[in-house]
Amino acid sequence: MTDKLTVSVLGTGIMGAAMARNIARAGHTVRVWNRTRAKAEPLTADGAHVTGTPAEAVRDADVVLTMLHDGHAALEVMREAAPALRHGTAWAQSTTAGLDGIATLAGFAADHELVFYDAPVLGTRQPAEAGQLTVLAAGPAEHRATVAPVFDAVGARTVWTGEDGAAGSATRLKLVANSWVVAATAATGEVLALAEALGVAPDSFFDLIDGGPLDMGYLRAKSALVLEDRLSPPQFAVRTAVKDARLIVRAGADNGVRLDVAAASAERLERAAAQGHADEDMAAAYFASFDEQPPA
Repeated sequence: MTDKLTVSVLGTGIMGAAMARNIARAGHTVRVWNRTRAKAEPLTADGAHVTGTPAEAVRDADVVLTMLHDGHAALEVMREAAPALRHGTAWAQSTTAGLDGIATLAGFAADHELVFYDAPVLGTRQPAEAGQLTVLAAGPAEHRATVAPVFDAVGARTVWTGEDGAAGSATRLKLVANSWVVAATAATGEVLALAEALGVAPDSFFDLIDGGPLDMGYLRAKSALVLEDRLSPPQFAVRTAVKDARLIVRAGADNGVRLDVAAASAERLERAAAQGHADEDMAAAYFASFDEQPPA
């Protein structure tokens, strides 16, 4: 293996575009594909090659990285890419696909003799653009040298969770982490909404918890997006958060755990999306607390 890899990135949304950009900046040859080609075109300025089909993108690639909306989309795109996939190609599957989804994708990899890495990432737009994501990864140790330069390009660290990507240990950890993110986001929105309803200045609350065990950077960051009307462009969009919240609830139910907070958070996110906030930051779940637009 040479130091310079050919990497195919399938899906150039908020996360995929940032990841592709950082892989190219690390000196690798990057081919990108997106269903809406116009969203991928800006990556040419960073040296990426925009392709017209998934098959064109993956031809002769050392590593294929998928960052699509969900497991179904990832499977559909990989099926389109299948005629050009080489046996033995490493596939870093970074879409948050859920437990059923990751099992199906791993099955596809086995059928096409790909080296499968379950590799979701933890982080949003800003850390993605800075190459500071946390990569959660599971896959065979003997081939990690192939994917490690890609993970190093997109992330500040890689947390290895196992050697069997098909077992989904990285996805399991991602769902647990995302359950905290979803819950914390919902709580942030409700705190701001209740303060609004009771005539309490948000700064009074922040001063009260300042520096104590109830204070947290995430609360302040998400609150600022709402209070300063900076919900667009999103760090992590409401529509994607809805999908992840539903995956979390299903994973719990399938394993005998009732996740009431996650279920309620999913409903809040869905209400916010129905109110027109689907493409805003997930902090816009704040608006789900109101039947009408809250006062300015």
